[in-house]
Amino acid sequence: MSTPTTSAPPPGTQDPPPSRTPPRRTRSPSRTGWRRALRKDWQLYSLAVLPLLFFLVFRYLPMIGNVIAFRRFEPGGSILGEHWVGLRYVEMFLSDPTFWQVFRNTLWLGGLTLVFCFPIPIVLALLLNEVRRRSLKRFVQSVSYLPHFLSIVIVAGITLQMLATDGPVNHVLGWFGHDPIRFIQEPEWFRTLYVGSEIWQTAGWGTILYLAALTTIDEDLYEAARIDGANRWQQTWHVTLPGIRPTMVTLLILNIGTFMAVGFEKVLLLYNPLTYPTADVISTYLYRTGVESNSFSYAAAIGLFEAVIGLVLITSANQLSRRTVGTSLW
Repeated sequence: MSTPTTSAPPPGTQDPPPSRTPPRRTRSPSRTGWRRALRKDWQLYSLAVLPLLFFLVFRYLPMIGNVIAFRRFEPGGSILGEHWVGLRYVEMFLSDPTFWQVFRNTLWLGGLTLVFCFPIPIVLALLLNEVRRRSLKRFVQSVSYLPHFLSIVIVAGITLQMLATDGPVNHVLGWFGHDPIRFIQEPEWFRTLYVGSEIWQTAGWGTILYLAALTTIDEDLYEAARIDGANRWQQTWHVTLPGIRPTMVTLLILNIGTFMAVGFEKVLLLYNPLTYPTADVISTYLYRTGVESNSFSYAAAIGLFEAVIGLVLITSANQLSRRTVGTSLW
């Protein structure tokens, strides 16, 4: 049997082999969009140059100096220390009883400031939101905002003058037959004075963000609550507070992040050697140790320890807020 044969196509009629051209590289959409936005709005982006330079020069570059927490630094020598000492300074402050005393004082002042200074602006904003007379509302706002614009030196001076042994407060107490109280010299009074002055100075200014958040709440929610029979307290609990909850959580996380950074300037201006047992905090201890005693490496080790605790606190607060409330900074 003969096998069928297939005849080859005549020359010139064959299909040309497919050309193998290299695939064209496509730019990433995100990179292209970023470049297009930068070319379009470069004037706006240029406004961020100075703030970025500020943070770079005054916030990030000084972090290099934390290396002296592990190196012996001597004035007049290398800016990054003379030689490596490892964890010697960390072991020193961990075994120093004075450090643990100022650490406890920092926790006490930070905790009291957070407990009292954080909710008071919320309460004040809710009360101002209920005021219907605009003239009264503006007057209360102006009076409560004013202390924020005073310098800490002036606030500390007013506090010291008001609470001096022969000051107005002791004069009023004398009218009721009470002996003068040494508010400035008694250690047990310092925490009350510090927290009270902090509330007076910051409560009014803190209401601005909450009043702005209150304006974003939909009025239809209040109307629906009134139709359901909710009174003013129930409307506040079920409508107002949930409406400003993201702002509250954000500010709470930021306050927790600065929990350990108790106001250095105010403490330094208000305290004295008699009130060290309750007034001396980490920042003032660092000032006396590093600047006055020239123990820069030891002070850098304590400052780095404080910064690590603050980082852990703000990270933990952010994760806890994300899981429980659903709102977080990042």
